[in-house]
Formats: sequence, C-alpha cells, structure tokens
Amino acid sequence: MDLILSLLQQMCVYLVLAYMLSKTPIFLPLLNISSRLSHKFSCYVLFSLFCIMGTYFGLNFNDAIANTRAIGAVMGGLFGGPIVGFAVGLTGGMHRYSLGGFTDVACAISTTAEGLIGGLLHLYLVKKDKSDLLFNPIVVLAITFIAEVSQMLIIISVAKPFDQAYALVAEIAAPMIIANCIGAALFVSILQDRKTIYEKYSATFSRRALTIAERSVGIWNSGFNTENADKIVRIIYEETNVGAVAITDKEKILAFIGTGDSHHQPNTPISSECTLQAMEENRVIYLDGRDSPYQCSISDTCKLGSVLVIPLRTGKEVVGTIKLYEPKRKLLSNINRSMGEGIAQLLSSQILYGDFQQQQTLLTQSEIKLLHAQVNPHFLFNALNTISAVIRRDPDKARELIQHLSHFFRSNLKQNIETVSFKDELAHVNAYLTIEKARFTDRLDVEIKIDDELLDKLIPSFTLQPLVENAIKHGVGNLLEGGKVSIYSQQNSLGYRITVEDNAGSFTAPQQDHEGLGMVIVTKRLTNYFGDMAELQTHCHHGQFTRMSFLIPNDKIGK
Repeated sequence: MDLILSLLQQMCVYLVLAYMLSKTPIFLPLLNISSRLSHKFSCYVLFSLFCIMGTYFGLNFNDAIANTRAIGAVMGGLFGGPIVGFAVGLTGGMHRYSLGGFTDVACAISTTAEGLIGGLLHLYLVKKDKSDLLFNPIVVLAITFIAEVSQMLIIISVAKPFDQAYALVAEIAAPMIIANCIGAALFVSILQDRKTIYEKYSATFSRRALTIAERSVGIWNSGFNTENADKIVRIIYEETNVGAVAITDKEKILAFIGTGDSHHQPNTPISSECTLQAMEENRVIYLDGRDSPYQCSISDTCKLGSVLVIPLRTGKEVVGTIKLYEPKRKLLSNINRSMGEGIAQLLSSQILYGDFQQQQTLLTQSEIKLLHAQVNPHFLFNALNTISAVIRRDPDKARELIQHLSHFFRSNLKQNIETVSFKDELAHVNAYLTIEKARFTDRLDVEIKIDDELLDKLIPSFTLQPLVENAIKHGVGNLLEGGKVSIYSQQNSLGYRITVEDNAGSFTAPQQDHEGLGMVIVTKRLTNYFGDMAELQTHCHHGQFTRMSFLIPNDKIGK
C-alpha cells in the first residue's frame, strides 16, 4: 500500500509538470498527429525527457526501481509512431541500464518494448483513420496496461536470479500498473483538454474571419474611399465585438464606429502619432494602455484605453491603417489581436484587387475606344460619300442609310460597356453592312446564319464588327465583282465556333499598325472573357477564302 501511495505521489508531480508544460508552445506539436519530421523530433525529445524523469523520480526497491517511466515510453509511441516510440523507449531503457541493478537489462528491453507497443497502436489507428482515439483516456489506459504487463513478463523472463525477479514482480506489479495506467490516462486527458480549447479558439477565429471575408468581398471594388470604409468597419465591429474600429488612408480618418465616435469623425486629419508611426515604419503597433501607454490624441476624456494599429498595404506600399480599440480597463484579447492582423491582410488584398478591377475597367474602355477610333474616321468618310451619291437618285434609300448610320454610331456610344448580347452585336454589324452594301452595290453579298440559341448570350462588345470590316477592307473590297461575306455559327463538341468568312482569300498578316492592333485587342478580349480556347483563329486559302473565327465554349453557352 505504501508503494502505491508513493508511486501515485510521484505520478502527481509528473502530471503537474505536464500540466504546466501544456500551457506553453512546447506541447502544440502534440495536439495534431503529423508525419512531419519536426513533429516526430519534438515527440522524441519531450517524451524521452519524461521517460528519464520517471526513472529519476522512481523508488529504490530490492535492488530495483519502481517508477512511472512507462508513461513517457508509451506516450512517445502513441503520438510519434513506431520509430519514435522505439527511440524513446530505447533512450529511456539505456538510461535505466546505466543505473545498474539486477533488472537493468530487463528494464532496458521492457522500456523499449513499451515504446514500440504504443507506436504499433499509433500505426494501427492512423491506418484505420481513427487517430482521434489516440486522445481517448480509456484507450491510453488499456494500451498502458498491456505495456506494463509486458514489462513484468520481460522482467521475470530476463532478470536473474529468477526467484528474486519473481518476488520483485509480485511486489511492484500492481502498484506500477495502477500508477502508470492512471498516470497515462490523466496525461492524455490534459492533452485532450488543451486540444479541445485550441480547436475551439481556432474554430471561433476561423468562423469570424470567414464571416468577415464573406461580408466584405467586393466592397473595395469601387475604390478605397469613405463610403466603402464605413461598410467595412461596421462589419468588423459587429463580428469582433471590440470597443471601436477605424480605417484611415495616409492622411485622414475614412471611417470610425464604436466608443469615441463623437469626436473621431470621418474625413478629419490623422492626429495620432502611433498611426503615423505605423504607416511610416510599415509595422504593427499595439498600445495596451499599461506597459505601453495610450492616450487619445483628440480628447482627454476619451474612454478608449488601448489600440492595435495595423498598416494596410497594396503590394509594398502602405495606403492606410485599420485600428482596433478597447475601452479602459479592458485589454484586446489575443484572438482579436491575431484576427486584426488577419483582417488587415484580407483588406489589403481586397484593396489591391479593387485597384486592379478599376484598372481593368479603364483598360477595357480604352481598348474599346481604340477600336472605335480605328473604324470611325474612314468609315464615316466612306458612308457620307455613299449617301451623297445615293441621295440624288434615290432619296428614300439615302434616308434609310442615314438611319443605319445613326444606329451604328448610337451603338458605338452604347458599347463602352464590356459585354453585349449577341443579338445587339449583330444589329450593330447589320447597320455597318447596310451602308457598305450600298457603297459596293452589287459587288457585295452578305449572309448571316447564327443559331437562335446564341442570340441572347453575352459576348465582349465590339467583337464582330472589326472582323467584318477586315473581311471587306482587305478581302472583298479588292474584288471587281462577286464579293461575299458570311457570318455563321457551327456547333461542335467544345461549343459554338463563330466565323466571319470572305471569298477573296487575300488575307495577309497585319503589320504593327492600328489595324494589326485592332485584331490583337479583339483576340485579347475574347480570351479574357471566354478563356484561351476562344483565341481568334485565321485560315486563308489564297484566292478562295479567308476565315476568321473564335469559339464560345460550352460552359459559357448557358450564361
């Protein structure tokens, strides 16, 4: 009975130390079963120390040592696997062997075997995808019981003389089995509690971060300004429950909500030294109001007592800050501090993406205007000449041409948007072709066969007209008679191929001028919208045909 109490006392010291270590980062690798070398090395070092410590805390008994060494060996195998378990057991066993005694060899062998037994259970549970059972105290108690029984059998089999070994086992078996089994179960309970707390905080952090990300997505697309900043601070304020939230640019407060909003007004210049310092040095600044004093720079009676200032960046450039506050007598929690830095990274990425979207919109509009600039001058000159020639002999026809010309330029004005329906694009092309047919009279015939399913689908604006113009200007326009332009769609396994074809077959690769640039812009806008499969393709059979075509993929047909 005295031996059991002594071992339990030893075990309590052992567990107190384990509990204290569980509060440190040393235990973090144990909370997740991993095959990484760093994880296994941490398990080996930590449990080898516990194994050796169990021997040192042991009690001398009949030229042997009653101890709790088995806890370290078994746990090393359970959390590190067979190789780590063997290594921990061997390390603890060799240390025990160095202390001598008639059971030294038997204890060295049995401790190594205990580590291996724990490792084999680890291997079995991981292969069965039941690694959570490694944190189950009942499972750990059972495997430690098996390991301790194995140790007693090894001592009886190996230690000499047999009578002395048998007498020793008869005295220490029950106390050691009880102490080690209970100790291992309590040890894993400490880890299980730590793991539960860690996962709870991680889940809370992840849930809040995902909610903020979901609610804030797309807000910065229209710019880093006061209106959008106000939406963002309200989201963060609601999700984090901090005292106040602010966003600034490099010069002024863009938005503020929470305690102190009576004097922290949007669109007022930044007066806080810590904010200016955070932007200048591009680093996070935390003033907790105790070790690092904080005092509001606007009002002496402000109730805010601590602040976390995090720079907002677009690439390497600091464009502002996000600030989380807590009132006096309340510190920012670690989870809110970590979340604040995560939110800043998220917002920085969104601001950068918003800038990119704005630049893309401006680029798209510039490209469309460039295409307009390419077609309008010479087309208008030709159209007016044509109308001038027709107006004398056929006023009604001239009036119709003027209406088509008006429709064409009205469509141009509307097409400063990125996409239009296929039907609207065809109407724009028809207006263009009507005027061109009047100019070429009987030298130009036009055929349009587009599947009805495509008419309501969206395509990049100003896509077909440059292709049709190219077919006329560099194709049928050079024929003395019989010119024909066909616009048609053909379905295949990948989607619909849209083709503009002329029967001149006189295409030559465009030079690096406005016309060549026009085709480059068309293919770029097609691939940006539909993907690389939609790249503009040109096939020319000299004297017979030129076909310029692009693909609308199946996954875009239904959109």
